[in-house]
Amino acid sequence: MPAPEPDATQKPLTILIGADTYPPHVNGAAQFGYRLAKGMTARGHRVHVAACRAEKGASFAETRSEAVVHRLRSHSVPTHEYFRIVFPWEVKKEISALFDQVQPDVVHIQSHYMIGEHVLYEAVKRGIRVVATNHFMPENLNPFLPFPQWFKDVIGRISWKDMGKVMGKADVVTTPTPLAAKAMRDHAFLREVQPLSNGIDVAAYEPRPGEDPAPNPYPTVLFVGRLAEEKHVDVLIKALAQTPVELDVHLEIAGGGEVRPALEALVDRLGLRSRVRFLGLVSDEELRATYLRADLFCMPGTAELQSLVTLEAMSASTPVVLADAMALPHLVVEGENGYLFSPNDPEDLAEKITAVLGAPADERRRMGAASHAMVQKHGIKATLDTFEALYRGVDGTAGRV
Repeated sequence: MPAPEPDATQKPLTILIGADTYPPHVNGAAQFGYRLAKGMTARGHRVHVAACRAEKGASFAETRSEAVVHRLRSHSVPTHEYFRIVFPWEVKKEISALFDQVQPDVVHIQSHYMIGEHVLYEAVKRGIRVVATNHFMPENLNPFLPFPQWFKDVIGRISWKDMGKVMGKADVVTTPTPLAAKAMRDHAFLREVQPLSNGIDVAAYEPRPGEDPAPNPYPTVLFVGRLAEEKHVDVLIKALAQTPVELDVHLEIAGGGEVRPALEALVDRLGLRSRVRFLGLVSDEELRATYLRADLFCMPGTAELQSLVTLEAMSASTPVVLADAMALPHLVVEGENGYLFSPNDPEDLAEKITAVLGAPADERRRMGAASHAMVQKHGIKATLDTFEALYRGVDGTAGRV
């Protein structure tokens, strides 16, 4: 008697992820792609990633713990320290050959640019199911475009239009927050966009049993992220200079990026060298320890589609002060787990930092506990469950978006 066919809802899938940014790149989209691949591999699926090389050279494949990563030949750009571009005429044939080799059941692209675009086109041509996730706003590119603002605005409108054209061919479109979904409907004219959190491993940043992290000897604000123009870390440094002297507030900055020299110069100009520590790029374990010892987390960026680092800080039971911009307001209940401040306003930010760090210790603990409670809905398991269902066609939609 022949063996029964495996249940289609349980059969392992072959998944091809198209990622224009992927580790060793350090940013939220790259980290999400890595965690997605790692999570799906842990569930028994066969995962392949199409990503650019981090340096010059021919395309190659590397077997990593989370996936087989196919590194496509790429080229540097003069305005960014690690961003790479691929030329369609160099990679289209390689992407087609990759499909022949991998035979994916489903494709999941992470942007409508370059690799994501051509992986999607190849999947559509072959009738393969496509899930498209958008991690970017066209405005994210502005700091790297050496053009006047009016021309950047034109490029932004073209990028929105291109997003609609490309992602409109996908079976399902997702983005991390409701605000980002609304922006995609309004500007890219995508009729149906599903908000779906990138998700984090909430437990990873909680104190372990018996662990008692040593606090800093002074009230400490933490920033984690790429040191880029749109993060506005300069606003945070200027705010630090305006906090009450008697509070002796310090700042730790974890991450690297193109504006670090300018930020260090600002620190020196304001006489804050003894109160600001640039940690640079840190390991996962060092980052965890940094979250646990911080008294307050601040994200002054104005182009955050979700801010995974804010979610990580919240999971470490840390109060937050965030810019009232893009998706960050979704992560604050005023006075409960922290405060919002007016973007690019160091004085308002200084007042909000003082409100948290000047409060009694039990009040700060209450705010940290509120952060921890709020972040539970962003657990990575729920995100992976949803994407796995979307891969199998359980999306409640008919036809393409």
